[in-house]
Parts: sequence; C-alpha cells; structure tokens
Amino acid sequence: MDELRFFNPYAEIRFTANRLPHWQQEGAVYFVTFRLADAVPHNLRTRWESEREAWLRVHRQPWSAEVEREYHKRFSGAIERWLDAGHGSCVLQRQDCAGFVAEALSHFDGERVAQLAWVVMPNHVHAVFVQNAAWPLERILLSWKGFTARKINVLLGSTGTFWQRDYFDRLVRDEKHFRNCVRYIRRNPEKAHLKPGEYILYESDMAKQIE
Repeated sequence: MDELRFFNPYAEIRFTANRLPHWQQEGAVYFVTFRLADAVPHNLRTRWESEREAWLRVHRQPWSAEVEREYHKRFSGAIERWLDAGHGSCVLQRQDCAGFVAEALSHFDGERVAQLAWVVMPNHVHAVFVQNAAWPLERILLSWKGFTARKINVLLGSTGTFWQRDYFDRLVRDEKHFRNCVRYIRRNPEKAHLKPGEYILYESDMAKQIE
C-alpha cells in the first residue's frame, strides 16, 4: 500500500473535459467506470444531464474535495444505481463478450497501467489501476473501448456505437478511499444480484488483502 501514489492537491493536475470533467495526475491511482451505449435509458440520461448542467453552473471548477464528493454522490452515484438495475442489452453478461473486455484490461497490465482490481458487469466495467505517466487516461480508455467494440461487434454481427462515448473517473484520494473502491468492485456483482458466470472479477494480491 505504501507504493501507491494517491491524489496530491498540491501537485500538478491536468484537467480535461468532454461531456464529463476529468482530472489527471501522473502516476496516480484511478477508479474508472465505463458503460455500454444503451446501459442508461434515454429519459433517465436526459434528466441527469439537465440536472447536472444546472449544478455545474453553480459549482465552477476547480472543486474542493467536499464539492467533488457532492458531485459524485449526486451524479456518479445515480448512474451507478441505474447500471446495477440492468438496463439495456447487457451483452457483457455473455462470457465470450466479457472475455474480450477482460483480455483488454489485462493485456497491457504492468506497461500502460498496473491493474489493482476490476469487474466486468453485464452493462458496465469498473476498474482501479495505477496510471503509467506516459499514457494519459483518455488514451488508455480509447484503447480498451476501441479493441473491445471491434471484437464484440464482429462476434455479435452488429454495427454502431457499442460504448458510451465518455467515462467516469475519480482520483483515489487516500488509502481509505482506495480500500472502499476495492470493496465496491468486489461487492458490485452481489449488489446487482448476479450469479456466478454473469460477471468477471479480478483482484490483485494487494486488493485481496483488503477485507
């Protein structure tokens, strides 16, 4: 645990934004969620985007730790609840489809990232990992999503958008936050009432030590 580098509010932060805000810090630990394009129904997503836009007009960045927690509680938390409800095609419930995602997450482990824990759920993926400073977060996600979309679309004989364009990410702030992230990933299948074979869970030796 001493080897991990958690968020440092006094160090340089790289801020990027697509449809969602992203904070990056070289070599940091991240908790990332990305989901299938159909994982959240249109009416829920539209309402979420409207409420989030109104909230952002009042809460200008950069955010304090307290404001960032409020953001994730209000907006990331809502998405996570909808994901666990099992909306959409949930094609990652198929082990052959989920296997391509597991392959992508594992392929550059130790090079582009150091994987600590991840879970492939029926319609989304959670991962906790250490970023290689040479690989910006957006390139890592683009690599994972591009590879898996091509493979799974061929397998299913489908075309079109497979993943939601953006993703959710959090800089892990400290050891307590890290432990909570690992526990969340471990318990997510049970929380979503999944059976063995309907998800793929990976934990590093470090993650397995967390009770």
